[in-house]
Amino acid sequence: MRLTMLLFFAMCTVLRLQGQGMEFFHGTWAEALEEAKKQDRVIFVDAYAVWCGPCKMMAKNVFPDEKVGAFYNRNFINMKIDMEQGEGLEFRKTYPVSAFPTLFYIGADGKVVQQVRGAQDANGFLELGKKVIAKADRSGQYAAEYDKGNRDPELVLKYVQALNKAGKPSLQISNEYLRGQKDLTTPQNLNFILEAAVVADSKVFDLLVQHRAKIAKLNSEEAVKSRILQACEATVLKAIEFRNRELLEEAKAKMKKNYAEKGAAFSVKAEMDYSLQAGEVKEYLAAAKDYTGQAPGNDPAELSKVAIALANNFQNDEKALKQAETYAKQAAEAGSGNYEHYFTYANILAKNGKKEDAIKAAEKSLELAKTKGVAASRMVENFIERMKTGG
Repeated sequence: MRLTMLLFFAMCTVLRLQGQGMEFFHGTWAEALEEAKKQDRVIFVDAYAVWCGPCKMMAKNVFPDEKVGAFYNRNFINMKIDMEQGEGLEFRKTYPVSAFPTLFYIGADGKVVQQVRGAQDANGFLELGKKVIAKADRSGQYAAEYDKGNRDPELVLKYVQALNKAGKPSLQISNEYLRGQKDLTTPQNLNFILEAAVVADSKVFDLLVQHRAKIAKLNSEEAVKSRILQACEATVLKAIEFRNRELLEEAKAKMKKNYAEKGAAFSVKAEMDYSLQAGEVKEYLAAAKDYTGQAPGNDPAELSKVAIALANNFQNDEKALKQAETYAKQAAEAGSGNYEHYFTYANILAKNGKKEDAIKAAEKSLELAKTKGVAASRMVENFIERMKTGG
C-alpha cells in the first residue's frame, strides 16, 4: 500500500500555512477603481452572500493562505462585497451575479477581465489569478515602443512593472536603464530601483540596500521590506531550480542582514524548501527540527505538514520515517480533536510497519470523523478495513 495514496486526503486538508493572507480594500467601489488606476492593477472582487457555505469555506481556508495572500496582495486590489446589501445591491446592477460566490477580476476601466462562479481551493485560486495576470499583460505594448528606441523613463518603468507583474524577466531592461543614469538618487530613479529589485542576487538589489533610507522616505519602510522579502524568495526559487546552494546561502544572508526580524524564520523555511526538492534528507531533518521548535512550526497543522513531507519525499530513509512518526504523533495529540491529524498519524504508522498502532490511531480518527460527516468517516473506515484485511 502506497503511503502517498493513503495520505492524499490529509495532504489536501492540512497543508495550509499560517500566514498573513489576503488584505482587503475597505473603501467604496469608486475608490477601488481609482486606486486600481493609480497602481495599474486589476481588482479582485469576492461577490459573496453571508449565508453561502462555499463563500465561508473560501473565507476560512483560502483567503488566509500565506501563498494566496503573497500573490494577490502583490498583484491585485482585493475586495469583498456582500451582494445582498449595501453597495453590493448597486454593484450587481453592473456586474450581475447568479451564483455565490462569484469571483470577479475587473480592470481599472471597469471592464471584466475574468469571471468565475463557484468556490476554489487555494491552488485553483492561485492558478486563476495567474491566468488573469497573463490576460492583463501589457508588456508587449511597452516592448514595441522600447524596441523602437523609446527610453522615456516613465515608459521604461511601466515596461519593467508590466514584466514583473507577468512574471517575465526584467533585469536586462532595468540594468540597461540604470547604467545610463548619472544620478540614481532622483525620486524617479529611487522608485525605479524599488520596482526593479526583483531578485536578491543582483546589482539592483544592492542598490536598493544602498539607497534604502531615501527609498523608504519616498515610499515606506514596509514597502522596502516587502521588496526585500520578495527578492530573497525569488532567489531561493532560483537556487531550487538550478540546485545551487550558493544562491540559497546568498538569499538567506541578505534576508538576515536586511530584514533581521524575519531573517531566522526565512532561513529555516528556505533550507527546508531547498533540501526537500534536492532530496537532502540530513539537511531537511535539521531544518525541520529548527522549524518545529518555533511558531508557527509547533502548530499541529504545521507538524502534520512536515510529517507528510518527510514520509512522502524520503520513503526509503529509516531516520526520516521515524521522525515523521514523531511529528505526526505530536500533531495528533496537540490537535484539539482533529481527526485529520490522527489519520495522518495512522498512515505513517502503517508505513513504518506498525499495523496494530496504525489501527488504534485510525479508530481514534474515526471517532472524531463521525462528527464531520459520512465522507470523512467512510475514508477512515476504508483505511481500517484495509489494515485488518491486509489490503
